[in-house]
Amino acid sequence: MGLADARAKAGVLQVEGADPAKDDAALSRLALWATRYSPAVSPFDAESGADGFFLEIAGSAHLFGGEGRLVADLARRLAQFGLPARLAVAGWPGAAWALSRFHASAALVLPPGEEDQALRPLPIGALRLSETTRRTLRQLGFKHVGALVDKPRAPFAARFETELLRRLDQALGRAAEPLACIAPPPAYHGLRRLIEPIMTQGAVVAVAGRLMRRLAPALRQDGIGARQLRLSLYRVDGEVRIVDIGLALPSRDARHVARLVALKLERSDQALDAGFGFEAVGLSVTSFERLAPRQGELATTAADADRAERCAVLIDGLRQRLGPRSVRQLEPAESHLPEKAEISSEAVQDTPLQGASRQGLPHQGASRQDGPRPAPAWPPRNSATPRPPLLLPQAEPTEVLALMPEGAPRRFRWRGTTHGVALAQGPERIAAEWWRQRKPQPTRDYYLVENEAGRRFWLYREGLYGREPNAPRWFVHGLFA
Repeated sequence: MGLADARAKAGVLQVEGADPAKDDAALSRLALWATRYSPAVSPFDAESGADGFFLEIAGSAHLFGGEGRLVADLARRLAQFGLPARLAVAGWPGAAWALSRFHASAALVLPPGEEDQALRPLPIGALRLSETTRRTLRQLGFKHVGALVDKPRAPFAARFETELLRRLDQALGRAAEPLACIAPPPAYHGLRRLIEPIMTQGAVVAVAGRLMRRLAPALRQDGIGARQLRLSLYRVDGEVRIVDIGLALPSRDARHVARLVALKLERSDQALDAGFGFEAVGLSVTSFERLAPRQGELATTAADADRAERCAVLIDGLRQRLGPRSVRQLEPAESHLPEKAEISSEAVQDTPLQGASRQGLPHQGASRQDGPRPAPAWPPRNSATPRPPLLLPQAEPTEVLALMPEGAPRRFRWRGTTHGVALAQGPERIAAEWWRQRKPQPTRDYYLVENEAGRRFWLYREGLYGREPNAPRWFVHGLFA
C-alpha cells in the first residue's frame, strides 16, 4: 500500500530507504554463519524472495541430535540475533520453501513422504510463481496447490509458460532444483561446537589441530593430502572469520597445519577479534592432491623425501609470515639471453587439484595426469661458460679500454670507480634471438674479468666491429665475488 495509508493504519511507523545491496550483503553474511550447521548453504534468489536460505542437512543433522534439535537450535540463535524466522524441513527445497512461508507452524519438521499432503492446502503462492501467473490462476478458480496437482498437465502446458509446471514439479519432488551454494561444499569438513566460547589465539590453534587430526584418517584412507584449508571461526554474535591456509606440498600433518594457523593469525593485520568468543570452529579441505605412500627402507629415497618435506615446511612458514606471493623461486626458461634464461615464480612445488570429488579421484572431466608436474630442468654446469651468482636487474653501461678493438678488457670504469683487469676469460658469444624479435639486436661477447683486488665481474660488448651498424658498447651484467 501507499506510505500515507500505511502510516494512517499503523500510527507510529519507522520508514527507511530500501538498500538492496546492503540487504544482499547481510543475507550473505547470515548464510555464511549458517555453514556452522552444514557446509551446503544457498541464499534465496530473487524469484524465491531473497529473504532466506536453503540448508542441505542430510549429512549433518545427526551431529546436532536430529532434525528437530537442529531446527530448534537454529531458531533460538536467530532469535538471539533479533531475527524471528520461519523454518521448515522437507525432502526437497521447493517443499521446504512453501511450508516455511505458508504453514501454520513457525518451525516444522515434516516426516519423509508427507510433502504431497502437506502442500495441497497451501495457496498457489507457495509455488513461487510470478504475479501474472498467480493472477491468471485465481481468475480460473485455482486457489490452492491441491487444485493443480490432480489436473491434466496438457492444458496447463498449452495455456501457461513452463514456469507453472516446473515450479509444481519442484515443490512435489518430481524435478531437481539445483542450488547455488554460497561456497562449494568441501569434500572433507570438520566442525567442533564448543561448550564454552574461546577467545585466545592459542585455543583457536589447539582446536584447529584437533580438527585436522580428525580429518587425517579420511585423507589417509583416500590416499590424498590437503593443499588448501579453510578455517572458519563462528563468533557468538553471528560474525564469521575465515582463515585460508595454503601448503606447498600435500600434507596430513596436524602439527604442521596448527603451526601454519598460528603463523597466519600472528601475521594478520588486525588482532584476533573474538568479540564475546568463538562458539564453533570449522576446518575444511578446499583443495587436495594425491599423496603417494613413501618407501622408507632405502636411505637415498628417504633422504630425498625428507629434504622435500623440510623445504615445503620452510616455504609454508615463510608464506604465512610474509604473504602468499612474497616467497619466490627461480625456474629455468628456454632462452639463450642470460636475463631471460630464468623466471621468478611463486614458491610452490606442484599445482593443486581443484574441485575434485572425494570418490573416484580424479573426478570426471578433470584433465590431470597422475603424479607431480615435472619441474623444468636447469642446463648442466659448464666451467668454460660460467654464470655469475648475482645477475644485475639491468645491464649497466661501463667504459672499457682494450688493447685491440675485439680484444679482452684491460681497464674499465663502472659506478665511478676505475678497475684494472688482472685476468680475463672469454669471449663467449651469444647471438640475438632473431626468431623472437622483429628488430635485429646486436651480438654480445661476454668476458669474465678479475680486477687487481680479486673481485670478478661479468662484462659484455654489444655489437661487432665492422659487421653491425651501431657502435659497440660495453656493459656490466653480473658479479661473481
